[in-house]
Amino acid sequence: MKLTVIGCAGSFPAPDTPCSAYLVEAGGHRLLIDFGTGSLGELQKHLDPHLLDAVIITHLHADHFFDSCAYAVMRRYAPAAPKHPIPLYGPAGVAERIVAAYGGQGELCHPSMRDVYDFRELQPGAFESGPLSITVDRVAHPVETFGVRVEHAGSSLAYSSDTGPCEAFESLAAHCDVLLAEASYLEGRENPKDVHLTGKEAGDYATKAGAGRLLLTHLVEPWGSREATLAEARGAYTGPVEVVRPGQVYEF
Repeated sequence: MKLTVIGCAGSFPAPDTPCSAYLVEAGGHRLLIDFGTGSLGELQKHLDPHLLDAVIITHLHADHFFDSCAYAVMRRYAPAAPKHPIPLYGPAGVAERIVAAYGGQGELCHPSMRDVYDFRELQPGAFESGPLSITVDRVAHPVETFGVRVEHAGSSLAYSSDTGPCEAFESLAAHCDVLLAEASYLEGRENPKDVHLTGKEAGDYATKAGAGRLLLTHLVEPWGSREATLAEARGAYTGPVEVVRPGQVYEF
């Protein structure tokens, strides 16, 4: 599998990165996990967006889905349009939320946006997307949010999405080759419960899971510190660990 970091900022775009979006490729299949604010522009540096085969939206906070609206414009009005509807997986109400955010009810073509997306609501469990085996489960966040595990030909990637500590995330991460974990908070503060992880907590999960590698993401850098987050994670996990940046590619 190949993972390309498209966007990794937490909560709002940073000067040097869009919000959450991660391109996973294997067996000729191209899956985008999350489609956060500003990520469509960065995606075009790495792939013709029309070549995407599927999209997973882990939850309906804007920093994880908002550019699915811009992508709808790209697919709907391209010179070679109409494009076939692309599968888009998301929490309950994903179709209504994206339609409302797009605000295109006055257009003559498909105000439901089903000419662009084949909307499919997620439930805890497993499904196939092309050659990829995908498992999702609810994690600890104020809105319905799914952590994701992707497997192909013996390789595995686990992605936390946004979560506080929870058993579901630990199960999804078990023995994965790469653990892509959010680390929005720092230790030593009164952090809200069931919202985000610290670098230490991400490192603890990587150790418990026996993960081969830990990639830290979703840092809200104006309120935190890459260096402090990385130090926390390294204090809890002895394997390879780094804070991701857009454009980075990992093959495993």
